[in-house]
Amino acid sequence: MTRAIDNFRQEGFTLIELLVALGIFLIITGAAFTLLGSSQQHYQVETQVLSSFQEARLGLDQIVRDVNDAGYPPPTFFNANFPTFSASSPFAWSPSYPNTPCPIGAGGCVTPGDFDLIIETNDTPQDPACAPACPVNWIRYFLQGITLMRGRAPKGGVGADPTAAFIAPFAPVPFVQNVVNNPAQPIFSYTCDNPPLPQFPPPPTISCTSPLAGASNAPANIRDVIITLIVAAPLPDARTGQPRLVQLTGRGRRINPNL
Repeated sequence: MTRAIDNFRQEGFTLIELLVALGIFLIITGAAFTLLGSSQQHYQVETQVLSSFQEARLGLDQIVRDVNDAGYPPPTFFNANFPTFSASSPFAWSPSYPNTPCPIGAGGCVTPGDFDLIIETNDTPQDPACAPACPVNWIRYFLQGITLMRGRAPKGGVGADPTAAFIAPFAPVPFVQNVVNNPAQPIFSYTCDNPPLPQFPPPPTISCTSPLAGASNAPANIRDVIITLIVAAPLPDARTGQPRLVQLTGRGRRINPNL
């Protein structure tokens, strides 16, 4: 009995076919990793944009609240400890505070200005440590580089310069990061009562720096503060390489009397 032996040749891949397949695999893998890296970078940018928006939103809300409370309590409130326990003016200024209000704008006040504002108010009226007679504070916002700073200092007595109060231990601290406002887009702009006389209902307002403002252009007559915050995300856009910006605008309106 003879056993048949089948002779056959088994086919396989050639070296060229393997190299072509490997090349295609590398191209597909590289594209996938590139897409994944781009997606991760895009996600990081969007996350930072959202964080910048939230930080700017919280900062804007706090500034608006402080402006709304400016001027409380007014000097008409009876208090034997005047002036440090009542607001001489809703907004403090420098120089010549409180005797000679300076005009707002070029050639006038150092503060209030486009990037510097000092609010005068009792921001802790219910503090059990000092109630019912809590002292008035100066709250200052000013731009230092690309950081909006915030400070809080006790109001000084007669003749005290508000800007001089913000040194240790009352030095301002970082409040909103990566603020990119410029002279064409200031953080603070103001409207003033016109005419600058206390009355009810409040008089109409006009831009404090308008030529029509006249005598109204003084810090004590500020009625509204328009706040514009332009904040850049730490990372640029993954596709264009341009900074991602967040712009928020709000308005604080002083409701306390100016007496």
